[in-house]
Amino acid sequence: PQPYEETLLQHAVEQEIEALESAHEHRTRLVNGNIFLSPQSPDTDLEKYTFSNGMALSVKLAIWEAFLDAYVESVESIIEDMKEGRTITMTREHVFRKTGELFSLRHLINLSSDLLDTPDFYWDRPALESHYLKVVRYMNIGRRTKVMNEKLTHCCELMELLSHHLEDKHHVRLEVMIIVLIMVEVVFECLHYAAKFF
Repeated sequence: PQPYEETLLQHAVEQEIEALESAHEHRTRLVNGNIFLSPQSPDTDLEKYTFSNGMALSVKLAIWEAFLDAYVESVESIIEDMKEGRTITMTREHVFRKTGELFSLRHLINLSSDLLDTPDFYWDRPALESHYLKVVRYMNIGRRTKVMNEKLTHCCELMELLSHHLEDKHHVRLEVMIIVLIMVEVVFECLHYAAKFF
């Protein structure tokens, strides 16, 4: 399954209910992880949406982080095999699929989400943009995204190395087969000449 699909959510997320208390003050703000809403603000609903949007982005990132952690765990045995000089048991098709998982996740993080940029919705709403950016900073979304991209780069390099290794093994097998076929042909030619002249 792709990251953030419903099937992944069913396996990765347990049902949880949390009661949140809201506090009202003269102005809307985020202080030490507490959200204070102003009942006098004309944009109360939009402010709630803005804070929810930032928190939802953090949750989405957490799901992708869990997916990447599971991916890293799934390739640890391969790294150990490489370190010990053991035979790599992965096939080229398996490496191709694992590489596809990485690029799918990288696409979701960098191209299909708002992790790297502020959504267009806030461009002409500076007050809401300020609230959104405060949530993003508080949730460390920028740093977490950078760490994820570094991990993805490392995993991509590993898959590229495995792909080259398996390609080399495949080429060696082909060369051996060609040499064997040439030797068989030479043997048949020798037998043919031997039968002809003797």
